[in-house]
Amino acid sequence: MPAILMIDDDVGLCELVAEYLALDGYQFTAAHDGQQGLDLAKTGEFELILLDIMLPSLDGLSVLKALRSGQYCPVLMLTARGDEVDRIVGLELGADDYLAKPFNPRELVARIKAILRRVELTRAPVTEQNSPITVNGLMINPQNRQLSYNEQQINLTATEFQLLELLMRRAGEVVTKDELSREVLGKRLQMYDRSLDMHISNIRKKVAPFCPDEKIQTLRGSGYLFLKGDA
Repeated sequence: MPAILMIDDDVGLCELVAEYLALDGYQFTAAHDGQQGLDLAKTGEFELILLDIMLPSLDGLSVLKALRSGQYCPVLMLTARGDEVDRIVGLELGADDYLAKPFNPRELVARIKAILRRVELTRAPVTEQNSPITVNGLMINPQNRQLSYNEQQINLTATEFQLLELLMRRAGEVVTKDELSREVLGKRLQMYDRSLDMHISNIRKKVAPFCPDEKIQTLRGSGYLFLKGDA
């Protein structure tokens, strides 16, 4: 079963999460300061990291930034309720999702499963449904989880990749925010939840240096549209 690393200085919370994850068969490891957690994360032995923001020795955002400068591992941030700034910065740095404290352990398990499912989808064998897509030089390949523009590689997180794949497969069609949230993020769209918008913003920033034209349009009150053809 997947190995989960939780980086949080709340020992009691870590023990509670460990108990819930054990019920689903997950392997669990806890680190109680940022540097120790970063060192463990860099071993590459974990499928997902639960990362608190307020940590001794090295704060969670610094840990996340260090992780994103190396190999990819999905990260679920744990933030203080109402701390919008940390959430936005964390998503900009490449976190896959966030959950505000205090949280229901069942909600945490559901979020973990949703993230791991997205990662697993990127490893699925090629079929007609997940064959590579090319639109005006931008190619997304679900088999090897690669995005490229005129053969130049563009790195995306699993969440960003799944969002872009869905938009590209339905190029020329408006995809609602609620559908994107349900299909990719595995949760209903909540009022004031900016995680979807931040993921789309990250995709745009990563594609912009390679692709000269903006391909994802925002339709206020509707959703997002990936432009088809040379529009």
